[in-house]
Amino acid sequence: MRTYLLLVVAAVLAGCNYAKSNQQVLVSSDCGMNWSKIAAGDAVPKGTMNPCYMKVVIPNFPMQGDSRFITNLKDRVRASIHIDYDYSITDPLAFIRQAKYLGKANAHADSDEALSPTAFEGAENMVIDKRIRDVSKALFLNEDIVELDQAEIENNLLAKSNEVLEPLGVHLNFITLTFDLDEQTRQAIDISTAMKIYESRNLTEVGKQVMIERAGATKIVVENQTEAPSPKAKEEE
Repeated sequence: MRTYLLLVVAAVLAGCNYAKSNQQVLVSSDCGMNWSKIAAGDAVPKGTMNPCYMKVVIPNFPMQGDSRFITNLKDRVRASIHIDYDYSITDPLAFIRQAKYLGKANAHADSDEALSPTAFEGAENMVIDKRIRDVSKALFLNEDIVELDQAEIENNLLAKSNEVLEPLGVHLNFITLTFDLDEQTRQAIDISTAMKIYESRNLTEVGKQVMIERAGATKIVVENQTEAPSPKAKEEE
């Protein structure tokens, strides 16, 4: 009898999945209407007999994403923006309410594998990217591209984005911001910076003359081309 009980216990334990520390396991027994989180180390209930059972295993470690869009800065300067970010899902119950499509009714319900990071691309677009884009566009409208402090604006964008994202269960750990400007805008920045240097040395008129001459200068492009030898030259060789 004792041996039989040990075998039953072993069989039960063998059929159980446990929530791991690097995972955040969410389950629902009513097709996603309500969710509960399984604590690390606790057994994850089976849902084989419930056609409406859902389980989502979210990675409990930082993930990476990026956002690209075009926005206006101060004085209607347009720029292409590229933002790389690192984020963590800090409140999976709040997050799953924004990304319900991550869970599918009884699909691989008894698997203990976490969703692949690629599964979160849609969530990044709908939950994270949209908020970052909205915050960025409002923030950049007051930023002068010439006077822009890269580190300061990244810190401001990180703080303001987290104010919006944390109630949704997401925390940005850091962001990296890149501006992709057209040729005319880059030239205007160079001219503005150069003129400030001239002005600081009381050489404003000299600076204006240099800029005028530079604007009228011919741009010379040198290309090295190698001509293929003619058939006649090949014969003479």
